[in-house]
Amino acid sequence: MPQPPAAALRAVRAAIDSPTTVRALHSTAGRRRGGVLVASHALPVHLLDPATATVATPSADALAETTRTGWRFLVMDGEEVVAAAETRVAEGGHTFSHFAGGPYPLATLRALRQAQKHTAGSPTVFLPRLLSVPGHYMTALWLHPVLDRAQSADVLIPLAPAPLGVTAHLPHDADELLSLLSLGGSRLLTVTT
Repeated sequence: MPQPPAAALRAVRAAIDSPTTVRALHSTAGRRRGGVLVASHALPVHLLDPATATVATPSADALAETTRTGWRFLVMDGEEVVAAAETRVAEGGHTFSHFAGGPYPLATLRALRQAQKHTAGSPTVFLPRLLSVPGHYMTALWLHPVLDRAQSADVLIPLAPAPLGVTAHLPHDADELLSLLSLGGSRLLTVTT
């Protein structure tokens, strides 16, 4: 797992410790929790943005043009995922952005577990990231090879719920998945989001 910047971790811990934001968290999570809330499983969030992309054909090359927008942490109550907490890159560091509920926090944990199984025994070291593709209403766990780059491709595991025509929690070669999204007719991945 990547190490988040200290400022991002401080921002999330302060939000979890704040009575005001914790009320919002309980509302987001749908019910009150009794245990100690902990920020865990930090992942950098990258945005595939059509406005800034120069790669004309959707492919893994477009991933090189993503923008890191912040960090997302899973908020845990014991072994249970309660929500996600997100920070944004701001002047002077990171600031707390929001808590997120719904299906994505649990789907993120499931995808991380799948990634461990998918990469077990591989000589390649992968760095997990989250990839946001808002024009397709998709978030994916992005496994980026950091060693043995010439031999290994980026892998995307779409989180549930996935866009129409994409199977959630099925690991895809990045070129394959980005091409599949492009065939859906969106201009978003024609230049990438």
